Order: sequence, then structure tokens, then C-alpha cells
Amino acid sequence: MSAIVLIANAGDGTISTLRLHRGGRPRLEPVATTPGLPGCGTFAVSASGDLVHAGYKGDPAGIATLRLDRETGELTRLSAIDTGAPMAYLALSGDGRHLLGASYGGGYGAVWPVVTGESGTPGLGTPAARIEFANLHCAVTAPAAGPDGQREAAYFVSLGEDLIAQYYLGADGTLTPMARPWIALPAGCGPRHLIADGSNAYLVTEYSGEVFRFVRDAAGLLEFAGSVFVADPGQGLGHSRLGADPTAEHLIWGADVHRAGNWLLTSERSSSLITSTALGSDGSLGDVAGFTPVPAQPRGFAVTADGELAVVVGERATVAQLFRAGPDGSLTDLGSVPIGTRANWVRIIDDVR
Repeated sequence: MSAIVLIANAGDGTISTLRLHRGGRPRLEPVATTPGLPGCGTFAVSASGDLVHAGYKGDPAGIATLRLDRETGELTRLSAIDTGAPMAYLALSGDGRHLLGASYGGGYGAVWPVVTGESGTPGLGTPAARIEFANLHCAVTAPAAGPDGQREAAYFVSLGEDLIAQYYLGADGTLTPMARPWIALPAGCGPRHLIADGSNAYLVTEYSGEVFRFVRDAAGLLEFAGSVFVADPGQGLGHSRLGADPTAEHLIWGADVHRAGNWLLTSERSSSLITSTALGSDGSLGDVAGFTPVPAQPRGFAVTADGELAVVVGERATVAQLFRAGPDGSLTDLGSVPIGTRANWVRIIDDVR
């Protein structure tokens, strides 16, 4: 059994395709490299794994829709749309019918329908919704039993305004604010990436080095339920701020968050570490168990659906590193393979045979 791993390399404008072999000792194998995506830093993969919507920079910036060949790993460009400003985060709705995007530089979020053109070519249609918040950094969806038959929640994270905006995503791609339209967060914390996991959601901050837990009710509304400091105290990193240079000033530079079984993993770029934080049976935040060195400046990583393996990349490294997640929260290095430059986004397509 194997899986496919896709990695965006912003430096050389490519997506690397790797095969993750899971029999015996797991290992990564490079199989293809797709060029022509300048500054690619985010993409979303359809549930079937056949379509990839990839954001790229340029004049103008845009989103390309590509088809993945599972046998060769090659990505073939099918269509593209202009977005005006680069996307920092892309995610598909649960049914795959809509693509959500968050633009950090453009200060807007949008929802595009996934359509099939007259020629039978898949792509994206005219935006069905657009919202505006400063420095949007994330857009994710999760099931919700909302009013009027709404079945999906959409959350947009604004780093610039320290909030999470909450909406219902309609079947037509429209966004309807929830009863509480946003969750205010501590000023200057720098909210960044969010994952919604059943009745819980977890947010990693870029500036304060924290993880916030939220409880999700049946209607999808978030309620703050605790926080943990996840930056390594031994690194002596200071609280960061908008516009600061974290490398020059030795500041916290949080990035990504994913769940691995009973553990929450978060990356911090200044120290090039991933933190393992225990989770209770109800999803509550426990103690930090340890810190694992990973490829330099780890902006993005991903975890297999069963929580057993993690693939980590770094913006100042040219390798993808494979780790096994242990029951004690430890990450064991299983080896690395070469990829492109300034790698910053990872997604795993599980159970490819």
C-alpha cells in the first residue's frame, strides 16, 4: 500500500510528487516534478485525488486546476483563473463543489464553484462569495447543522484583525454569517492556521507561540476552551508582531498545525522545531511532550489520516523528511528525499494502491 505526497516549492515554482511507501519500513520516493507555478504556496486536492487547485503568484496571480495521474505522479494543467492577489490558503468544501481561498496580501476571502466547461474541462467559475478582512491566512470547512438546512461551516482566520470569522457555506457557495459572526482573539497573537476536528478546532498563532482550542457545537459555532504555549522556552524567542523580521530579531514564528492521533503537532520556523502537545480523550489540550528538529524553517507539513506518519518540509531546506509519530508524541526520523526550493505546503493523498 502507498500514498501520494504533493509538495509546493515556491522557490522554483513547482509541485513535487512523491510516493509514500508504507509496507515494511516507510519511505518516500520522488516520482515527478510539475513546473510552471511561480511562487506556488498552497493547493487543495479533491476527495478523489484527481484534481488539484494550485495558487500561484505573478502578474496577475491566479489559481490553476490540474489533473493528477496517480501512476506517473504528473500534473497536467487544465485551466486557470486570475485572482488579482496571491492565495495564502486554499481548501475544498466537504462535497468538493466549492473552493475556498484566503488572500493574505489582498485581504480577502472568496468561494469559487468547481465547474466543468463546455469542452468538458474542469475549472473554477465566477466567485459565489467574497469577504474582506486584513491579512487573511486560512480558510477551512467542517460539517455543521446550521439553520435552513445548512450543512457546512466555513471559518476564515484573519491575522491582521486577530479573529476567526464564522459562516455557513450554502449549497450555492454563498456565505451566511453565523449567530456570532466572529471570534475575537488576543490582540497581537497573530492567528494563522486552523484545523477543525469533529467537535474541536485548534488554531496556531504566528506571533505569540500558542495553540488555542475551541469547542464546536452542533451548529458549528466556536467557543474558546483553553490555550497552551508551544514555542520552546529554551530557544529564548520573543513575542513577534506584524512587519517584524523574526529571523533578525529572534522572534517566535509559528506556522502550521495538524493532529496525529492523540497528539497535536505545531511547527515553529525560527527554531526549526515541531512541538508535540498531548490531547485528552475529549480533545482538551494537555502538556507539551517535546520538540523535534525538522528541516530548516518549517512552514508546512502534513500527517497521514491514521496519524502514524508525518511529512515535513522547510523553506530553507531542499528535502522532504519522513517521521513516524509514536504513542508518546515523539517523532522518529525515517529519512529524507530531495525536492525543490522554498518548500512550504504539503498534502497527502492516502490509500493509493
